[in-house]
Amino acid sequence: MIIKRNFNPIRVVSYVKYEVVFSLVIALTVWLLYRNFTQVSLPFSIAAILGSALAIFIAFRNNSAYGRWWEARTLWGGIVNSSRVLARLIITFTDSHAHQPSYNAARSESFKKQMVYACIAWAHALRLHLRKQEDWGPLKSFMGDEDFQSLNESQNKPNFLHLLMGKKIYAAMANGTLGGFDSFQMEGQLLALANYQGGCERIKNTPLLRQYDYFTRLFLYAFMLLLPFSLVGDFSRMGTDYLMIPVSLTVSFVFAILAKVGEVNEDPFENRITDVPLTALCTTIERDLKEMLGEKNLPPSVKPENGFIY
Repeated sequence: MIIKRNFNPIRVVSYVKYEVVFSLVIALTVWLLYRNFTQVSLPFSIAAILGSALAIFIAFRNNSAYGRWWEARTLWGGIVNSSRVLARLIITFTDSHAHQPSYNAARSESFKKQMVYACIAWAHALRLHLRKQEDWGPLKSFMGDEDFQSLNESQNKPNFLHLLMGKKIYAAMANGTLGGFDSFQMEGQLLALANYQGGCERIKNTPLLRQYDYFTRLFLYAFMLLLPFSLVGDFSRMGTDYLMIPVSLTVSFVFAILAKVGEVNEDPFENRITDVPLTALCTTIERDLKEMLGEKNLPPSVKPENGFIY
């Protein structure tokens, strides 16, 4: 996620380098043809009409892309909150049975740590799952060898961890670590996390309508192609036909940047600088949940790097 206010101009231009080169080549070609061969130009109204249609497509795409990005951030905000609630229920419900004859302190402490660590592992697994990263090794520190082996053999790692947590809850109900209706409230939070995962997977697996992507790019290049023809006549009558080149390039650059903003924001789980900062959010979950267990050796919080947070 970008948090700095100002951008590096060179890096900005690199995002639209193909559009800039295309616009520059077309503008130079039109200027040379107009000056040396034939004075053919088009009415400015043609570029104005096409630019208006392009603006509508870009506006819709950008609004839709931002909606997807903000929904992704909202889902992960819910994941942070529900993870904290689930950890609190695990700890308080387990401790509430300390007065029962069947209470076993070592067993209860082991259950609390296994469940809270499984919740942390689930958040990290979902991050890796959404980014299509296959480095599952860091999850081994949150679970036993047998559970980690089963995790590696599963297709949907976050879903497996939900199943694992469910099994541990009902095993704890059976051996007396939990009791009463404890499982109902825990299952409610697992359901919330499952719904958040489903929402993230929906965004990940359902692209923005390809029609808007295709026609936005098509209209953009058509606009950049016709714009110099629509400007060269007016600038020539003012005796400054050469100014058509920078003006055409500037207008094309503005439209290209606006189109690129929507393009990079529509997929918020690609591990890019414009994405939702999943690493920082997962680290927050890990720090908070370990602290709830009473641990002091917490991972360092993720700090911005060069104006970006990942």
